[in-house]
Amino acid sequence: MSQAFPRAMARPLVAAALLGALALPGSTAFAASATPSDTGGKKVPTKVTFINAPSSETPAAREKRLRRECKGRPNAGACLGYTR
Repeated sequence: MSQAFPRAMARPLVAAALLGALALPGSTAFAASATPSDTGGKKVPTKVTFINAPSSETPAAREKRLRRECKGRPNAGACLGYTR
């Protein structure tokens, strides 16, 4: 009677096989950067700018809100420094 392959050994072997397949030189799963030839001759943007939404809270409004909401609360987390 032969003993079956232990299930505990199968998981690491499958994980190693998957990692090995991802590490192949021809794999494009983790491309470092796109070159103009990869994007069809178009230039890739290098700088990302974030635009604040019109409904976003200003720093002064945030401070006023935290002073109001943190009265009597523990001096931790978002209320750190606002529990006077």
